[in-house]
Amino acid sequence: MDSTKGHFRRRQAEPSVNAPFLPANDTAMTAPLFPLFIDLRGRTVLVVGGGPVAARKVSPLLAAGARVRVGAPVLGTTLRALFDEQRIEYLAGEFEADWLAGAWLAIAATDDDTVNRAVAAAGELQGTWVNVVDDATASSVHMPARIERGPLQVAISSGGGAPMLARHLRERLETELDESLGDLAELLAKARGRIRARYPRLDERRRFFDEVLSGPIPGLLRQGQKDEAARALDAALAPTPKSLKPGSVALVGAGPGDPGLLTLRALRLLNQADVILHDRLVSRDVLQLARRDAEFIEVGKQAERHHTTQERIHELMLEHARAGKRVVRLKGGDPFVFGRGGEELEFLRAHGVRFEVVPGITAALACAAYAGIPLTHRDHAQSVRLVTAHCKQSLDELDWPALAQERQTLAVYMGVAGLDGLRAQLLAHGRAASTPFALVENGSRREQRVVLGTLDDLPERATAEGVHSPALLILGEVAALASQLHWFGDAPLLPHVQKAETPWPSTKTSSTPSAIRPSSSSTGSRRNTSRSTSRSNRSTPAVR
Repeated sequence: MDSTKGHFRRRQAEPSVNAPFLPANDTAMTAPLFPLFIDLRGRTVLVVGGGPVAARKVSPLLAAGARVRVGAPVLGTTLRALFDEQRIEYLAGEFEADWLAGAWLAIAATDDDTVNRAVAAAGELQGTWVNVVDDATASSVHMPARIERGPLQVAISSGGGAPMLARHLRERLETELDESLGDLAELLAKARGRIRARYPRLDERRRFFDEVLSGPIPGLLRQGQKDEAARALDAALAPTPKSLKPGSVALVGAGPGDPGLLTLRALRLLNQADVILHDRLVSRDVLQLARRDAEFIEVGKQAERHHTTQERIHELMLEHARAGKRVVRLKGGDPFVFGRGGEELEFLRAHGVRFEVVPGITAALACAAYAGIPLTHRDHAQSVRLVTAHCKQSLDELDWPALAQERQTLAVYMGVAGLDGLRAQLLAHGRAASTPFALVENGSRREQRVVLGTLDDLPERATAEGVHSPALLILGEVAALASQLHWFGDAPLLPHVQKAETPWPSTKTSSTPSAIRPSSSSTGSRRNTSRSTSRSNRSTPAVR
């Protein structure tokens, strides 16, 4: 027994028995490592080193239930705190081979290669597996990059030759593997005995798990409905099990167009979907991230031209869900911001179809950010209003006295076709003609354009610059800041400024930006001709 801690001491192995045969060249490293998960509960692990690297190694060892022994001349702050809490054993001084007594595993984590190699050599003699941090050739065991979802773990190793590749793959898998997989693993582990009793044959169990994993149970766990998921599993294990194949619909926000703005949940659902019902708003770049063998059905609508009626969209969702398929209703922007997502959920609930909602970045947020326009600003705007104005009827129903108030920002969706009416109403209700605006066309996409001007010439500027959908109108003092704060794509297109006037806009962002009226004789002279040549190739739906 170890006289200091009462640890069980294993018999020291003979060097001639344990030393492996290593060829003189590098061919030994070409053999693949053997993957293995080790139960360290109650077993001693030695960590040599007292600094931050050693501390990072100690933390997962403690989580795994190991009895951690740390040896170093001094302990850093983190390890000292663990020692004071009696969570680790501490051996003070320089490394000695006796520190390995009773250890199943050792980690050399000092900044001294000589010490690290000494730990590796001693471990080889005593038959203890040793990992030397950042030294694959000296290590007899490698620590993989890990993804953890509760009891479910995925380990990745490059054999020590390309650790950054393993790290890259881990980061990628972290985005693809849902956190609810941990709950699923726990649920199946608890039911393991019942599953084996209900399906004693291996082929039967495989079919059962295929049905469970493609059925509603994973989705219920993603939605936090653990009790409902447990009841569904009980039903599947009943003597006369219910089918686990009902379909579902996910309302997913695709954002404004840049695929980098998709949420992780949206990306996962796109890769699991059997059917994708997508708006014309959804960019091709986003659709290319979806499962390649999914069925893609465009259900696009455009202002005043409804190619697919809402009723037909309801029918398609119901038809495919009842066929047991996983349906993604992919909407530009966010499903609940002028996207009729509420109506679709009401329809699905009325027909007993399971659903979930994944929010997206709505156009007001994305277009403003990509144009360098803060929607609120302490000096200019204390509130934001999201407005839809895609037809005359919607214009007539708006609260114009409220919309015309100063020190607020208006974000107008689908507003390109109704700019004349919008200007007339705002001016009639008191909004200043000099109020700055920004029209953001194809916001967040490679072909983004930003057109600046003032309210009194809004329709003329849009016409002169050939603005088309998808476009969002931002109106308010903050819009002028785009000329100073833009960072994405080409610089904003400014109105032609008369020589006697102040340059657009005022460079003082601490006060209200200047609003400059352009010369009507030269409106549009600043048009970006390189963009106008490709305008015919642009997608034309409006952005939500």
